[in-house]
Amino acid sequence: MSGSKWIYADNNATTMVAPEVVEAMQPYFGREFFNPSSMYEQALHVAGAVKQARADVAAFLGGVDPTEVLFTSCATESNNTAIFGAAAANPARRHIITSSVEHPAVMEVCREMQRRGYELTTLPVDRQGRITTAEYVRALRTDTLLVSLMQANNETGVIWPVGEWARIAKETDAGIVFHTDSTQLAGKAVLDLNGALQHVDLLSFSGHKMHAPKGVGVLFVRRGTAMRPLLLGGHQENGRRGGTENVPYIIGLARACRLAEAHAAEMVRIEKWRDWLEKKLVETVPYVEVNGRGVPRTPNTLHLACHYVEGESMLTELNSYGICASTGSACSSGSLEPSHVLRAMHIPFTALHGSIRLSFSVYTTEEDVRRIAEVFPLVVNNLRRMSPYWDQKNNRPRQGG
Repeated sequence: MSGSKWIYADNNATTMVAPEVVEAMQPYFGREFFNPSSMYEQALHVAGAVKQARADVAAFLGGVDPTEVLFTSCATESNNTAIFGAAAANPARRHIITSSVEHPAVMEVCREMQRRGYELTTLPVDRQGRITTAEYVRALRTDTLLVSLMQANNETGVIWPVGEWARIAKETDAGIVFHTDSTQLAGKAVLDLNGALQHVDLLSFSGHKMHAPKGVGVLFVRRGTAMRPLLLGGHQENGRRGGTENVPYIIGLARACRLAEAHAAEMVRIEKWRDWLEKKLVETVPYVEVNGRGVPRTPNTLHLACHYVEGESMLTELNSYGICASTGSACSSGSLEPSHVLRAMHIPFTALHGSIRLSFSVYTTEEDVRRIAEVFPLVVNNLRRMSPYWDQKNNRPRQGG
C-alpha cells in the first residue's frame, strides 16, 4: 500500500478492513452494545440497525428481499449450511454435482456427503480452468439434489457462467437446488440475483474478502428454497441460524457492501494494472505461464506458474523485498502438496510447485504494481541460478535435464 514499507498483494486471502467500515462498527462495540433480540428501547434501536444492514446487503445482491439474506460467521459456514441444509430438506434426492477446483469449504463438504452415501459427480476442468457446458449438462439428472459450483476461482480468478448453468439446471428439473460460492467475486463485480443470477437458489460470500472484518458472511436463500438450519438453538435469522447476532460485524459488512458499489469504477483501474503487470512479466521472465489467461477472470487476480522455481522460495524472496503474496488458497497454506486447483488444470510438473498468486484491491497503487514488476524477475532469476535444471548461461532449461 502507498506510504508503507511493504506491498500487500494477497487480497484474495483477506483484505484490509476499510476505515469507513471500522468507523461504522465502532458504536456497536460500546454505547450500542445491546442484544437486538431484547425488547427495551435501546435494544430495539440496535435491532433497527441490523434490519437496515440486511436491507443494504439485499440491495447489494440486486434488490432481493431482505428476508432472503442470512447472516453467518463466514463463507465456510454459509457453504456448509447450503449443502447440508439442502440435503436435510430434500432426503429423497441423493445426487450432488460439484467441480474439481472448488474451495475446500465446498469440496470437503461434498466429500463428506459422499461418505454418507450420496452420489457425487465431480466435473473436471481444462488447462484454462473451465468446465464445458456440454459436460455440465451431461452430469445433470432428474434426481440431482444439488449443484454447487463456484462463481470465481480463489486461486486463478477464473469466472464461470453460473447464471446460465443455474438456468439449465432449473430447465432440467425445477427441484434441483443450485448453489454458488461467490466469495471471490463479491465486491469485484455485480451480483444480480434478480437478473443474471435469477435462477440461483443459494449464494455464499464472506466479508473479509471485501474490506469487512473476518468473522461475518452471508448466505442468500431464495424464497421457496427448502433448507434446514445448520445451527440450532435460537430463533435468530428467522429461525434459520441460532445464536445472537454479531451486530458490529453485520453493520461493518453492510458498510463494505455500500463501499463496493461506490468503488465499482476502481475495478477498471485495477484490471488495467493487472493486465499491464501480466504483459510485463510474460515479456521479461522466460518460461512463465499465466493460469487462466484468455478466459474471464476477476479483475484483481494474476496467477503465475513459473517453471523450474519453487513457489515457497519465491514467497520468501518476495517478502524480503517487502512484497506479500501467496501460492494459492490461504486455507491450504503450510501444505507441501501442489494445489489441487493446479493439478486439476494439468499444470506441467516443472511449474506445479512454482505458482504465485498476486491479488490486488482498491488500495493497490500504480507504484505498488510497478515495484512488483521490477522485483519479480530478479527473484525468479536468482532462484533459477541455484537450480540444477536451469542453464544460467543461456537462460533456459538444461538440455536433456
